[in-house]
Amino acid sequence: MKALHVIAFILLVIGGLNWGLTAFGINVVEMVLGSWPVVVQVVYVLVGLSAIYILLTHKRGCTACGCETKSMSASAPVDAPMQ
Repeated sequence: MKALHVIAFILLVIGGLNWGLTAFGINVVEMVLGSWPVVVQVVYVLVGLSAIYILLTHKRGCTACGCETKSMSASAPVDAPMQ
């Protein structure tokens, strides 16, 4: 599952950067794959599926958020430092 997470994360970053550059009139995905419109569409679908996957599985193992596999205890202080 780690490989799937890494691939999804990379696709999510590619999609996010492409969206950011689109604001300036630059679409990197179409620049690179523009001669293959079906492949461009497949990339966009994979980026969207990656976003859904990360959205649904993020809290399960994200150490940056402090939401590891075990659920948060009601007795844990709110301002507990992250490890």
